[in-house]
Amino acid sequence: MMKWGLSSGTPADSYYEVRSDCTDGVPKSKFKIKAGKTLSARKWQAAFSPDGCLDIASVLSRIQRGGVHPTVRGEVWEFLLGCFDPRSTFDEREEIRQIRRIQYARWKEDCRLMDSHVGSGKVITAPLITEDGRPIKDPLVLLEATSDNNRSEGAPTTSINRTEIDESAEPITDKQIIEWKLTLHQIGLDVLRTDRTMVFYENKENLSKLWDILAVYAWIDKDVGYCQGMSDLCSPMIVLLNDEADAFWCFEKLMRRLRGNFKCTDQSVGVANQLQHLASIIQVLDPKLHDHLETLGGGDYLFAFRMFMVLFRREVSFGDSLYLWEMMWALEYDPDIFFAACEEQGAVHKNKVSKSKLKGLRHFGKWENSKDKDKDKDKDKDKNGAEDGEDGPVPISVFMVASVLKEKREKLLQEARGLDDLIRILNDVNGNLDAKKACAGALKLHKKYLKKVQQAKKP
Repeated sequence: MMKWGLSSGTPADSYYEVRSDCTDGVPKSKFKIKAGKTLSARKWQAAFSPDGCLDIASVLSRIQRGGVHPTVRGEVWEFLLGCFDPRSTFDEREEIRQIRRIQYARWKEDCRLMDSHVGSGKVITAPLITEDGRPIKDPLVLLEATSDNNRSEGAPTTSINRTEIDESAEPITDKQIIEWKLTLHQIGLDVLRTDRTMVFYENKENLSKLWDILAVYAWIDKDVGYCQGMSDLCSPMIVLLNDEADAFWCFEKLMRRLRGNFKCTDQSVGVANQLQHLASIIQVLDPKLHDHLETLGGGDYLFAFRMFMVLFRREVSFGDSLYLWEMMWALEYDPDIFFAACEEQGAVHKNKVSKSKLKGLRHFGKWENSKDKDKDKDKDKDKNGAEDGEDGPVPISVFMVASVLKEKREKLLQEARGLDDLIRILNDVNGNLDAKKACAGALKLHKKYLKKVQQAKKP
């Protein structure tokens, strides 16, 4: 493993090794580990008091300057995502961790009782049940994560008897179970496609772990279930956290922020609020570009759909996407996130940390600070200068997409003559986005947007 001194100022690609047969098509990481800027293992350990309370202010400041060193990224993310309160002690966190692991094991066992493939080391890649609840008799459509099958092409095994009904099995009548079982093969197909260039997923136990977590989540969150894109959000948790239950809870906390993106209806997409915010921001900051996009038929900004759904996983390398996420979370960090989660899911684990410990703890994220300033100026408006939406304050990701459009502004104005041109130009960003510059650009646009909004309010 690379030593800190040797890795200073170098990319972190070696921590997320790419398969030798895929190196040509995989973008290189732009994130560099820098001594004095990146949150190192030493700085991370030094941020804890003797009983385990975390100095979150110093940690956020360091992350905003240089991200997190890969060796401690998983531990840091548990705090950034709200799994643990920074004022908790080592003992309190261990108690919460054990309670959560037990709860996950119970949920997983519930799922196993409904379908024996959960926890079996198998990844389901073909339907197990018909829409009317009749089991499909064909074990050959299962890809075993413990087998020696070549998965590099992501192709499931097939059989000509794929839809043969198992007449001897009792049909399932519970609609929720039917709906859940119908998603299991789609989860499997997506799992085989997710980060398939990484050496990490050559270990098929990691594939089955990803499938199990997504299958369990699809059961416990019945309103959303499983949707394409969730595997891209869950995969980093599997990579960073060795314990499957810990990875599940990090993913669950991330989905608390993003689950609204996956709630689509016939009338609207889940990210509709963010797309509307993006349209409003571009209209204020760059009316000319906004009008041009409308002329092209892109005034609904649906071309940005994927960026919001999978948080720029396609626009940057795997390592850079982790850096980008932790930068956004550090900028938006709210210390009350842990208690909000406890109140929503009190049955899962009781609050072991007194909320009074947070008294006097201000918001340390730059994004939160800027929103608080705006809130003082106009309490009736959303904290970041936009109107309140159903999804709360406008996230920094919206301004990051705006920064991408700003970067491509001239090319869009000069070359885009239709939606195909618009998509082609934005696709050039894939694998080439500089995460650090994107964050800096988002903050600058946010500041400029606030200024324009405030000026517009003046009589």
